[in-house]
Amino acid sequence: MELIPAPRAVEGRTEGGVPLDRDTTLWAGPGTERTERWLRATLGASLGLRLPPGPRDAGNAVRLLLDDALEPEAYRLGAVAGRGVEIRGGGPAGVFWGAQTLRQLLGPDAFRRAPVRPDAGLRVPHQVVEDAPRFRWRGLLLDVARHFMPKEGVLRYLDLMAAHKLNVLHLHLTDDQGWRIEIRRYPGLTETASWRSRTKFGHRASPLWDEKPHGGYYTQDDIREIVAYAAERHISVVPEIDVPGHSQAAIAAYPELGNADVVDTAALSVWDTWGVSANVLAPTDTTLRFYEGVFEEVLELFPADAAEFSGFVHVGGDECRKEQWTESVTAKTRIADLGLTDEDELQSWFIGHFDAWLSARGRRLIGWDEILEGGLAPGAAVSSWRGYAGGIAAARAGHDVVMCPEQYVYLDHRQAPGEDEPVPIGFVRTLEDVYRFEPVPAGLTEEEARRVLGTQANVWTEAMEDAARVDYQTFPRLAAFAEVAWSSLPAPAERDFAGFERRMAAHYRRLDALGVAYRPPTGPRPWQRRPGVPGRPIEGPPPNR
Repeated sequence: MELIPAPRAVEGRTEGGVPLDRDTTLWAGPGTERTERWLRATLGASLGLRLPPGPRDAGNAVRLLLDDALEPEAYRLGAVAGRGVEIRGGGPAGVFWGAQTLRQLLGPDAFRRAPVRPDAGLRVPHQVVEDAPRFRWRGLLLDVARHFMPKEGVLRYLDLMAAHKLNVLHLHLTDDQGWRIEIRRYPGLTETASWRSRTKFGHRASPLWDEKPHGGYYTQDDIREIVAYAAERHISVVPEIDVPGHSQAAIAAYPELGNADVVDTAALSVWDTWGVSANVLAPTDTTLRFYEGVFEEVLELFPADAAEFSGFVHVGGDECRKEQWTESVTAKTRIADLGLTDEDELQSWFIGHFDAWLSARGRRLIGWDEILEGGLAPGAAVSSWRGYAGGIAAARAGHDVVMCPEQYVYLDHRQAPGEDEPVPIGFVRTLEDVYRFEPVPAGLTEEEARRVLGTQANVWTEAMEDAARVDYQTFPRLAAFAEVAWSSLPAPAERDFAGFERRMAAHYRRLDALGVAYRPPTGPRPWQRRPGVPGRPIEGPPPNR
C-alpha cells in the first residue's frame, strides 16, 4: 500500500477488496458533515459515484463517525467484505484525514475531476489503517506578495495541502514588492501598493527585467472564500501582515508611514527588485493607528473559530533594517521618550504594541524569530527560520514554536546541483534532504519539546513567476515534508528513504492526475529550465545552527 504520508499501522491483506460502485451509499454521523460534502463533491465527481444517503448498517456503504477514544486528528479506516468501509475519527478533522487515505487507496483516477474509467471496478483493500499525526501544526507558507497567485491558485493549493494532510496555510500577504489584501478604509493599498511597474527576472543581481506591470490582490470576499474553503478541509489560514520592515509597498501608497524626515517617502514606488528594502515604517502614533485599522479588518476576515490555528496572526518582524531609524530625529525622540536603549529595542517595542493589541482581542501574535530580540509577551509564538537557534531559545523561554529553518525547508532553494536547475537559489536541498529533516531540535527537555507546535515548509516566490514555477519548486519535496510533519519517523539517519522513493513512484501518478508540474526524479523537463537567468547558488552543505 503506497500511502503518503506513511500511516502508523496497517493490518490486513491487499488482494481483493471492498467494492465501491453506483449502489454504494454514504452514512455520515453527527460532526462529519464536512467530510460527507467533500466525498460527494470530490470522490463522487472523480469516480462517477453518486454516494446517496443510506442506512448505517448497509453492507455496501461508506460510514463516517466520530470516536472519542481516538486523538482529535486520529482516524481508523476499516474495509471489511459485506460491511463496507468505515472511517472513525477522534474529531471531524480525523474523519477528513481518513477520507484522504481512502482516496489514495482508490488509485490515481480518484485525483481527477471527472471519471476517465467510469465502469472500472473500484475496490478498497481488505485492510485496517490506524493513523494519527505527529505534529499539530503542519504548514505551508505561500508568498503571494512577491509574485501574486490568483485566488484560484490558492484554492488549488488548499486542495493539494489537504491531499497531503497539511493543515496550516501561512499566507504571506504583504511585502516591499506588493500588498495583496483589500483594506477598505485604506484604498491606496490596492490602488497603488498592489502593483509594481516592472519586475527583476532571476536573482537580484540579474541584469534581466520583465518590463510588464505585475500585480493583483484579493478582495475581502476572495479572502472570505479562501478561509471558508480552507475550513471545509480542516485547514487554518494564518495571514501575515509584515511590520515594521518589508513595508515599502505600503509606504509608497501612504508616504506618512515612512521615515519622511530621512528620505522623500512621497517619491517611493512599490519595489521592483528583490532583497530587503531600507524603507521601513516610522515608529509613530500615525503608523500604529494605521496598522491597527488594517488589523481590525484582517481579524474580521480571518475569524478565530474557522479552524484550530485560525486565532494566530503573523506580523513578520524579520529583517527590519535600522539605517533610517538611526538617522531619524522622530525615531530618536521615540527611543528617548520610551526610555529605550537603541533601535533594536525600538523594534521590540513596536512588535510588543501589536502583541498586546492582538491579545486584547483574543488573538495570538506569531512572528519570525527576530521578534525574540528584546523580549516577547508570554502568549506570542515564534516561526524559527534562521536555523534551529531561534526555536530553541523560544521554547526555553516558554514560547510555542513552529520550526521552518531555511537551510532545510525553504523550498525556493535549489533541488539539485545541476546547471539545468531553473534560477538556482541557495543550498541544494534534495528530496532526501527534506525527508531527513527533523523538526524538534536536539537538546530540548521533554517539556521544552512540547513547545514545538509543528513545522512548516516555506515557498518564497521571488524567482517563481508563475504557477508552474511554484509547482516545480514545491513538488515533490512537499510530499516528503508532509511525511516528516505527519508520520512518526525514526531518527533522520535511520529513515527508509528508499522505501519512500518506492511509494513516490505511485504518488507521482497522483500528482500527474492533479496536474502538478513537479520536478521529475530525473531532472527538469526542457520547458522547466530557465537558461541564462542568473540565480544565487550557495555551495556546500548548509550550516547546522
